[in-house]
Amino acid sequence: MIRHRLHPAWLVAAVAFVALVGAAGFRATPSVLLHPLHAEFGWPLATISAAVSVNLMLYGLTAPFAAALMDRFGIRRVVAGALVLVAVGSGLTVAMTASWQLILCWGVLVGLGTGSMALAFVATVTGRWFVRRRGLVTGVLTAGGAAGQLVFLPLLAVLVRDHGWRVAALVVAGAALAVVPLVVWLLREHPADLGLPAYGATEVAPPASAAGGAAARAVGALAVAARTRPFWLLAAGFAICGATTNGLVGTHFVPAAHDHGLPETTAAGLLALVGVFDIVGTVASGWLTDRVDSRLLLGAYYALRGASLLVLPSLFAGTTEPSMLVFIVFYGLDWVATVPPTVALCREYFGASGAVVFGWVFAAHQVGAAVAATGAGLVRDQLGEYTVAWYAAGALSIGAAGLSLLLRRRAGKPPVALPVAVGRRAWSYRG
Repeated sequence: MIRHRLHPAWLVAAVAFVALVGAAGFRATPSVLLHPLHAEFGWPLATISAAVSVNLMLYGLTAPFAAALMDRFGIRRVVAGALVLVAVGSGLTVAMTASWQLILCWGVLVGLGTGSMALAFVATVTGRWFVRRRGLVTGVLTAGGAAGQLVFLPLLAVLVRDHGWRVAALVVAGAALAVVPLVVWLLREHPADLGLPAYGATEVAPPASAAGGAAARAVGALAVAARTRPFWLLAAGFAICGATTNGLVGTHFVPAAHDHGLPETTAAGLLALVGVFDIVGTVASGWLTDRVDSRLLLGAYYALRGASLLVLPSLFAGTTEPSMLVFIVFYGLDWVATVPPTVALCREYFGASGAVVFGWVFAAHQVGAAVAATGAGLVRDQLGEYTVAWYAAGALSIGAAGLSLLLRRRAGKPPVALPVAVGRRAWSYRG
């Protein structure tokens, strides 16, 4: 009788999933804390949104350096340190008295922590541990991070309502810290460390040596990738993706619904429902990425998202109407379905350095999110409503669909050669 052992890659993926969910708690807090902070301290929504923007910006800009740090120092150390930063940043907010402290805690500390566990972490884990089912696992891990953020919302909204925003901040800090022992204990670095091939591979591949500093490798990868057309098309499309998800909907949906008379706890529940359907949509997207041209998938996802955002302003009301529930289901299926095909295209164009390049593409995602978070706050402060922001986001999404369809197949060409050792500018380029 032959026994089939579960490949350790699945345990690593499970731990990564839990870690991503643990770090997701903070990214749920801005939506439910905007109004409480405004009410207690009198800070304008644009000021509070600026702290969110700093977080979103660092969340993205940290990602490529974190991917390089994981190559040099190991996934376990980087992820454990990131979770501690999230906990410290979230916990310190309970003692703040000035808006600059909000920017330091929410923006800088938590931005660095969550950025070190951003989607470049997903790309690193799947790139090391999976050959087969890589797209599917990418979809599951991505859904864990994004859906975890949204599923936290109802709990946080109830905590804010019943116990105040400080209790919610401490719960987030505790959730992040609780995951650290699991990461230290179970998160493995490479399948070769166990004498095994990656899942779906036939040979044990030794870990690639990470010569040079992490910062130099990350910057070197950007210097080479930035000379290529695919990088800019992917980065521009993903910047729009960030603007229309984390930046706008993730930050401002709850306040916008509240403006129309919907209780914040109900609005948070709707956004959590987006997270539930996001799990289905992103896992399905990962499955499709293993089978369908990623360019076509991205074009379809962005176009459908744009259409839904153009309809959204007419759906807000003081009660949850069936039309809003239809939007929630539709938009939830598309929330981060763009990630698996984007990761696959980075790997197709840039080979073994795809995770680091995806870190830079993801940085563009967060720049777009940061601009949208602050921009929507300014629109609300100046016009008293968000309508213009929703229409602009819908138009941009349709534009991103066009950018995705401009990407060309490599037709058998090898990937662009990116830096392996960059200690002395040892960059190679093959476009």
